Amino acid sequence: MEQQGRTTLPPLDEGTYRTVRGFFVTSASWFVGATVAGIIMAFALVAPDFIRNIPWLVFGRIRPIHTNVMIFGFVGSALVGASHYLVPALVRAPLYSERIGRITLWIWNLSLAAGTVTLALGYTQSREYAEWIWPVDILVLLSFSLIFYNLLRTVILRQEKLLYVSVWYTLAALIFTFFIYFFGNAVWNPATGAITGMPDAILAWFYGHGVVGLFLTPLAVGIAYYVIPIVSRGPLFSHTLSLLGFWSILMFYPHIGTHHLLQTPAPTWLKVVAVTGSIGMLIPVQTVLVNLWLTVRGRLGNIHADIGGKFVFAGLVWYMLVCLQGPLQSLPYVQRLTHLNNWVIAHAHIAVLGFSGFIGLGGIYFIIPRITGRPLYSNKLADIQYWLILIGLTGFFLVLTTAGLIQGNGWLNGEVVYRILPQIYVYFVLRASLGVLIVGGAVIGLYNILRSLYGSHPSEDSSV
Repeated sequence: MEQQGRTTLPPLDEGTYRTVRGFFVTSASWFVGATVAGIIMAFALVAPDFIRNIPWLVFGRIRPIHTNVMIFGFVGSALVGASHYLVPALVRAPLYSERIGRITLWIWNLSLAAGTVTLALGYTQSREYAEWIWPVDILVLLSFSLIFYNLLRTVILRQEKLLYVSVWYTLAALIFTFFIYFFGNAVWNPATGAITGMPDAILAWFYGHGVVGLFLTPLAVGIAYYVIPIVSRGPLFSHTLSLLGFWSILMFYPHIGTHHLLQTPAPTWLKVVAVTGSIGMLIPVQTVLVNLWLTVRGRLGNIHADIGGKFVFAGLVWYMLVCLQGPLQSLPYVQRLTHLNNWVIAHAHIAVLGFSGFIGLGGIYFIIPRITGRPLYSNKLADIQYWLILIGLTGFFLVLTTAGLIQGNGWLNGEVVYRILPQIYVYFVLRASLGVLIVGGAVIGLYNILRSLYGSHPSEDSSV
């Protein structure tokens, strides 16, 4: 698969993969920004007066900056950048237009910068994961349109007749994301970016859940399907299973956002559809995991010998945890304990940073040697980053899950908020401490990626 891609892609030079390079630097840079915003919030929960007199850093502004930059700036940029490499490789054709790719990259970064600045100034649509105001929404939609056009034209020019499943996932993600972003941000209503009443809540969670499941998830799974067979040095276990997973995620995922609204007056039939679809998500998820784990059966040594493969495999483990926990917490009886507390925050972090983020970083480290023609600047630094983020996120997940269970049990027993806050204060301290590890990993990754892409020579202790 990889060999076929290499034989038809343009020779390695500074202009060939500028779009891929640009998205990778974008991802690493915004990762630092997103984690810094996160650590500011974490310390604010420990010491609320920490940022009280700085308006553009108050919790209500820095929190949407953190979530949007993490989703679109860090993870989204990594996955989109990797797609600009793997689609041409899989269809055995060069990227249709590097010029369009570079224009897209600038628009993408402009939207991220504009969204960050306007949120810091207090301009917001006040909707989960859809806080960016209308002009920023237009830039985001323009970016997705250009990315889709560029990759679709690349596929049209293909020399490979069979479209590998990663191409299907990539194109589907771009199509679905455009429409869920358009409708979820109510782009036809620029004054508010919303509609009214219960329909707006349903629409908001159609988008809020879809931006993870129909943007990050298909792109991440597509990268995993590309990287794992190459790194394990064996063929994909089953192309039939890969297509089953593809079509089943498109069937189940769009309908499940309303499981966030079980305690609201949303229509009962829609709640039933959402919970049923959430349980049904076990089919595409387990299909993907079984297919890829059978691919690496007996070859785990090969996976962990490659730093890119190591990140991707860890992302798949997080994917399993996310998608076992997700259907469980969609059940009304379970939500009585877990809803609206830190349990959900823990779940969101392992979905975005654990699953999609690890695979995004794995894609970056796997692809960089193939677009530069030389090893990473330092495999040791990449490995340090891996362990810092893995330890930090694992601790983060355990700490917030425990805090969430304490909150949920307290509320079920009739405890008021001011009685529960002292009980979970120590967990907020631990959360901030573990966040330092993740920030450190982001900074190390930015340095390593910049040196790998633009440094004159790799260090002597590095190896692919």
